[in-house]
Amino acid sequence: MSSQQTAKNAAELLCQQDPLIRIPTKKEKRNLLVAFAHKNKVIYGNAFDVIRLAKDIDLNDIAAVKNNLEHITLLEVKSTNRENIDSSFTGYFFGLTTAELLVAQNLGDKYRFVFVNTLTGQSLELKLNEIFAKARGIYPQWSISF
Repeated sequence: MSSQQTAKNAAELLCQQDPLIRIPTKKEKRNLLVAFAHKNKVIYGNAFDVIRLAKDIDLNDIAAVKNNLEHITLLEVKSTNRENIDSSFTGYFFGLTTAELLVAQNLGDKYRFVFVNTLTGQSLELKLNEIFAKARGIYPQWSISF
């Protein structure tokens, strides 16, 4: 299974496990980008996969999104289908993009990383500072595309 398919499965699994989590459509993502920008919070559409809504919000209505940002948390999903990764995700190696790092710093508590093992169904949600506290090593890298 490709890493892209594993990530898709992980997002769907999270939605099944938690009714507050959903995968936004392209229009809903665009509305989120605009609404956060109006609050001087820059986010990148590729820096999150799913969202958690603390209350029912019509994400197709830009005014509703702007008025309810405090009830929206953006979640970046990091997924694996490896048998040897337990619920603590010890030994799990993953990439963190610059966009994800910047959005996490910009949004603080309104942005989380969710690690999902699609094989076991286990997940672990962490804030950026919790990831750094848990990290045994950090290896910076730039990925360049021509």
